[in-house]
Amino acid sequence: MAEKIADGFKNEKAIILPYNVRDYLKINNVTRHLHVTHIGYYPEAKYHFRERKNGAGQNILIYCESGKGWIIYNGEKIYLDRNQVFILPENEAHAYGADTHDPWSIYWIHFQGEETDLFSSIIGKKTDTDDSHSSRPRDRIILFEEMFQNLEMGYNPENLEYVSYCLSYFLASIKYVTQFREIKNVKEMDVVQKSILFMKNNLEENVELEEIAHYVGYSPSHFGNIFLKKTSYTPMGYYNQLKIQRACSYLQFSDLKIKEIAFRLGYYDPFHFSKAFKKETRLTPKEYRRKYNP
Repeated sequence: MAEKIADGFKNEKAIILPYNVRDYLKINNVTRHLHVTHIGYYPEAKYHFRERKNGAGQNILIYCESGKGWIIYNGEKIYLDRNQVFILPENEAHAYGADTHDPWSIYWIHFQGEETDLFSSIIGKKTDTDDSHSSRPRDRIILFEEMFQNLEMGYNPENLEYVSYCLSYFLASIKYVTQFREIKNVKEMDVVQKSILFMKNNLEENVELEEIAHYVGYSPSHFGNIFLKKTSYTPMGYYNQLKIQRACSYLQFSDLKIKEIAFRLGYYDPFHFSKAFKKETRLTPKEYRRKYNP
C-alpha cells in the first residue's frame, strides 16, 4: 500500500500564522469577526491524507481545483471533484484524502472568528461552484492569492485586516454562488446597457418602445420585461428620466430658454415639459434654473 502523507508535495505552499498573531486576530476590531489561521495550496497531492479524531480548532475550507478526493464527516464519505468546496466545522472529527488515480489539487484555508455563523449554511456540506463560463473560478483563485501574498508580506495590522475582508468575500462567493457568477451573465445586461446607450444618443428625438426593442433585437414585450427586471423601470419611464437629466444639464449649464429646451428634447409644448420636469424633480424648470444657475 502507498504511504499516506499530510503534506510535502512538489510546489506546495503554506502559511501557518504564529500563535501570538492569532491572539491579536481575536482582539482586533476587524479581524476578530473572521480571520485566517492557516492557508495553503497542494498541487496534485498524491497520497494526501489527514485524519483528526477530535477535529481542528478552526473551520477548514477545502477547494478542489482539479482532480478528485474524498472527505469523511459525520459518518458519511463525500467525494469532491473539480470546483467543489467542502468546509469542515471546527472541533468535529473528520478525515480526508486524495483520489488514488486522479489526486486532487486543493486550496485550503483554516479560519475562525466571532461571525463564522454567518456562513453556517455552507459549513458541513459540499458546495458545487460550477465549471461553466460564468462561474468565475479564476476570480476566486485570484482572491485566494491576494490573501496568501498579503500574509507573505508580514503580519502588520493592515495586511491582517485586508486578508479578513478578502476571506469574507471569498466565503461569500461560495455562499452566494449565483450572485458571484452574475457578473458574467452579461447577455441580458448587455441588452439593457445597449438600449440605454441608444436612448442617450436619441434624447433629442421621440423614439418609441418598438424602436428601442428593434435596435437590440427583441420583441417589445420581451425587451420590456428584461429591462424592468434589471432596472426596476419600464424602458419609456427610464428614457423620460434621461430626458429630464439632460434638461437639468441644459438649465444649469446653458443659456437656452426653457421653451427651446422643451422643443430640443421632443416635448410638444413647454407646459407638457414643465409638468414632466416637476414630476421628476419636484421643481419647475424655472425654479430649478433659479436654484442651480442663479
